[in-house]
Parts: sequence; structure tokens; C-alpha cells
Amino acid sequence: MSNRVSLFVTCLVDQLFPKIGLAMADVLERIGYECEFRQDQTCCGQPAFNSGFTSEAEDVARHFLKTFEGAEYIVVPSGSCSAMIRHHFGDLFAKDDEARAAASEVGGRVYEFSEFLTSVAKVDDVGARYESVVTYHDSCHALRDLGIKSQPRRLLEKVRGIEIREMAPAEECCGFGGTFSVKMGELSSDMLDGKIQSIIASGARDVVSIDPSCLMQIEGGLRRRELPIRALHLAEVLAKT
Repeated sequence: MSNRVSLFVTCLVDQLFPKIGLAMADVLERIGYECEFRQDQTCCGQPAFNSGFTSEAEDVARHFLKTFEGAEYIVVPSGSCSAMIRHHFGDLFAKDDEARAAASEVGGRVYEFSEFLTSVAKVDDVGARYESVVTYHDSCHALRDLGIKSQPRRLLEKVRGIEIREMAPAEECCGFGGTFSVKMGELSSDMLDGKIQSIIASGARDVVSIDPSCLMQIEGGLRRRELPIRALHLAEVLAKT
């Protein structure tokens, strides 16, 4: 097994949450992997794809395939971006057999961060310590497109000093949904209200997820309500020692 991984940090991490990308690299290096960052990387094309701009999304997807050609493992701190590459690149290239085959081949090497740790690196304990009470938010794409549910929880359970309290329901959407939160602002806000009430009821001091987009939505709601609860990416928790 190669000990070299290529990081796809996603638009939100690159532009708004660089600490998440750095934390992911810290964890991977701690367990023995060498990380590379390919400078030509941009976006997975999901915003354009979800908004109906398929031609533009296709151009971005082709650039992604070219940029990560030859990478053995591509690790992503986002369930939604991982799902876009693995499941929806094929939709973009439905009429291009060669590109669709390339997308399938590259998609087979794409792993969401917690998925990579548990399924490829085969570790649950990365040596983290974090003294806090946390609750975990299941993001829609990670849960429903990739089937990721137990993996982040297994990793959190091995963090020393942590207490995990499940919110009810953990699987309910936070209301972000990319452009959905812009087009359907009122409904998005109502969904976020429900999610925040679940977080509060759990008694947690931190809410953890594997999708920066969900965390951005939730953190905004927490700040507007002036609540002393932090929104953290799983990588940020696992990077703590």
C-alpha cells in the first residue's frame, strides 16, 4: 500500500476554512502518510451541476480528472464533494464513453477523509485528545450518497477525553443544500432552526461534521443566536493532541 496521498481540499476549505485542510494533513502525516497538494486543483463542479449549468460543470470535472491523473489516493474533507466526483461525474459524461471511463477510474481512488482513515489506512485511533462534549451531525451527501455513518463516530470514540452525545435526530438535514439555501431561504432557515434545537438539546459544547458546507450553515446559525457552541470539522478534532 502506498503511503502517499493527494489532497483535494475543496473550494470552501481553500477559501474559507483552510484550518480544516491543514488539520487533515496533520492527521494523515501523523499516521504515516506523505501528503501532496496539486496546485492546479480548483473545484469539483458541484455548484454549477446543482444549478443546472452542466456544460460549465463538465469543464470543471475534466480539469479535475486531468489534475489528479496518476494520484493513487485522493482524500477529501467533504462528503458532498466526494459524492459529486464518485457518483455524478458519470452523469456529466453520459455521452462521452472515454471521459466516463476516466471518471469511473479516478472516482475509485477518491475517499472522504473519515472513510479513508477507517477503510484504507484501517485506523480508528489517531492519537487525538480533546476534552469536550460533542455531538455529531450526519451530512446528507455523506450519509445518503456514500453510506458514511459509523466511520466518523468510530474515530471520535477513540479520542481521549471526549464525550459524545447523539442529537435526535442526527440524520436530519441542516438546510444548506448548496444553492438550495439561496433559492429557498425561508425553508432553509426553518430547517436550520430544527437542527440547532437538536444540538442544544444534546447538551454538547461542539457540533462535529465531515462537511464544511454543513458546518458553515450551522456555525452561522449558532453565531446569530449568540450560542456558545462551536462547529468543528472532524479533522480539527482528530488533529488535537
